[in-house]
Amino acid sequence: MQLERLPFCAIRPKKGNEGLVFANQPVTHTMILLLALLLICDGLGTAHCSAAPGNSTDMLQLLDFKRAITNDPRQALSSWNASVPHCKWEGVKCSLKDPGRVIALNLAKRGLSGLIFPSLGNLTFLETLDLSTNSFTGELPPLDNLHRLQHLLVSENSLKGIIPDTLANCSNLQTLDLSFNLLIGEIPLNIGFLSSLSELQLAKNNLTGTIPPSLKNISQLEVINLADNQLMGSIPNEIGQFPDLTALLLGGNILSGRIPATLFNQSYLQILDVGINMIGNTLPCNFGDTLPSLTWLALDYNKFDGHIPASLGNISGLSTLELSSNKLTGQVPSSLGRLGMLNYLNLQKNKLEAKDIQSWEFIDALSNCTSLQVLALGQNQLQGAIPSSIGKLSSKLQVLGLDRNDLSGTVPTNMGNLNGLTVLDLRRNKLNGSIEGWVGKLKNLAVLALDENNFTGPIPNSIGNLTKLIKIYLANNKFEGPIPSSMGNCSMLIRLNLSYNNLQGNIPREIFHTGSTLTGCALSYNNLQGTIPTEFSNLRQLVELHLSSNKLSGEIPSALGECQELQIIQMDQNILTGGIPESLSNLKSLLVLNFSHNSLSGSIPTSLSDLKYLNKLDLSYNHIHGEVPRNGVFENVTAVSLNGNSGLCGGAADLCMPPCFTISQRRKRMYYLVRVLIPLVGFTSLVLLIYFVLLESKTPRRTYLLLLSFGKHFPRVTYRDLAQATQSFFESNLVGRGSYGSVYRGKLTQAKIQVSFHLS
Repeated sequence: MQLERLPFCAIRPKKGNEGLVFANQPVTHTMILLLALLLICDGLGTAHCSAAPGNSTDMLQLLDFKRAITNDPRQALSSWNASVPHCKWEGVKCSLKDPGRVIALNLAKRGLSGLIFPSLGNLTFLETLDLSTNSFTGELPPLDNLHRLQHLLVSENSLKGIIPDTLANCSNLQTLDLSFNLLIGEIPLNIGFLSSLSELQLAKNNLTGTIPPSLKNISQLEVINLADNQLMGSIPNEIGQFPDLTALLLGGNILSGRIPATLFNQSYLQILDVGINMIGNTLPCNFGDTLPSLTWLALDYNKFDGHIPASLGNISGLSTLELSSNKLTGQVPSSLGRLGMLNYLNLQKNKLEAKDIQSWEFIDALSNCTSLQVLALGQNQLQGAIPSSIGKLSSKLQVLGLDRNDLSGTVPTNMGNLNGLTVLDLRRNKLNGSIEGWVGKLKNLAVLALDENNFTGPIPNSIGNLTKLIKIYLANNKFEGPIPSSMGNCSMLIRLNLSYNNLQGNIPREIFHTGSTLTGCALSYNNLQGTIPTEFSNLRQLVELHLSSNKLSGEIPSALGECQELQIIQMDQNILTGGIPESLSNLKSLLVLNFSHNSLSGSIPTSLSDLKYLNKLDLSYNHIHGEVPRNGVFENVTAVSLNGNSGLCGGAADLCMPPCFTISQRRKRMYYLVRVLIPLVGFTSLVLLIYFVLLESKTPRRTYLLLLSFGKHFPRVTYRDLAQATQSFFESNLVGRGSYGSVYRGKLTQAKIQVSFHLS
């Protein structure tokens, strides 16, 4: 016989290698099993394999929820349609006892956006709702009908508004996680009605008010996380009355007062974080004996004073001890060396002391902490030399901070044994001597901070072995010699500060290789020479460039305009020549430009006025000339310094520059006309002069002498000469008559001179 096709609910594959439940059974047994299943589905009682009455209700509520989703980048809800039974939709789990009723909706980490539609509040069989790590917005909808809800997880979204009071109706709630949202307002007072709650997570919101004392009614609480809100007031005494409490996180609020004494009875407490508050008082000396199960203790950024309790060394499972930024005094107890599980110890920013061998013994004791990865002792009152036992610390140590103390002497060479270090911070001490014997051995270093000490000698070439270096701070020491070109091996370098030393030689081009990620380069206040390498143009991520107070010469590379992330350029007090490159106008993010005290020439590029973020421009004491631009940064006289450039003129009136010489169009035409006429007239005069000279050279010598003598002596003539000259006083030669006689003209034949004479 041919069997009818079973409905989908009658055959369920079994996990593992067994396949379907009846796959390997004998035929007879299989037929009997199929018959039994058919009877259950179709023949007996009122049971049905088709949709139960409640099924369509839950499906419709889910579809309403889907319609409110505005973005589903991973197509998580693509199966949510009528062609697929809703119990098989992604993230949906239905009840076996009540077929078709949704008991769990898990859509965590699906990248969903939109509102959480109130229809979810009608899934009355729902036990778990997990929408965490998405991008839901809006307010948390009313869920007061979900009396069976046990786990509500909507953390890491962008939910706003207040925590609804109606959540108190979810009386079976065991886990409430609303952390990492934008919720405001106070924690509801009726939260104490959630008597089954074991985990309360409200961290990273903007909650205000106080910690409600009604929490004491939730006797089963194991985790309370209210960190990083704006809660005020004191920690209520009731918070120490939870017998099963394992984690209490209240850090990052505005809490004050002291840690309640009742809290020191929590023998199961593993995590205690009250850091970044205003809590104070002296820590009890038996602190470590009353909280023996602690693995994490964070009291940082508070007002605790007094000594560090030696009893902390009795908490054998303690892995994290964070006591930084308090007012703790005295010595670091050597008992901390008994913490075999300790991997993080931060005691910086206190008033802890170490002056002699005995007070430095804790370093030797900490060598027993073989899991120690972070040791931060900076900004205390530690004095004297760093003990040689520093080299015996855990090989797993990654961060060592001794900065801002009063340390002196040389660094022990066995510091090089700590080859697991990624961060070494010794800045702002009085350490001296060479670093050559140990620094090149720390091949895993990412950050080397030795600035503001008295280190001497050259920067060793072995620093090029530290190929994982990201930041190098060696400023304010007494290093000398050249900058090692081996630094070019540090291809991951982001920050380089070698300022305020006595370094000489050229700037090595190898450091500025193609693909460099350098964002800050400070080489100021040294004795560096030569030109500025054009390879700076490879630093496409460079933000700050400081080359002040050296002996750099040559021109400013125009290729610098390719470093388009630059915000600060300081090149003052060098011997730079040439003009200001026009290419600097490409630096659209530029804030500060200082070329003062050089020998620059040329004019100020008007394109600098297009740099809208430029708020400090210093070009003083150069040889720049021409008109000062009037726009952009040049409009703000407090942002511009141009002193010591005698050739500048114009600009904003407050700059007090002399006016630029300007002429009208008519004067300009006259100017050019004069420029043309002067050489033309000169040339013409020269030609005429030559002509007359040549003409004069052709006049007879005798005539010239006669004319010359005529000008000096009048010739003697007789009456006969006069009669002959006037043709015997002929009337035609008569010029005129007067009362004194007559005037005749005539020509004396001796020199052929025509004369007039008076005859009385």
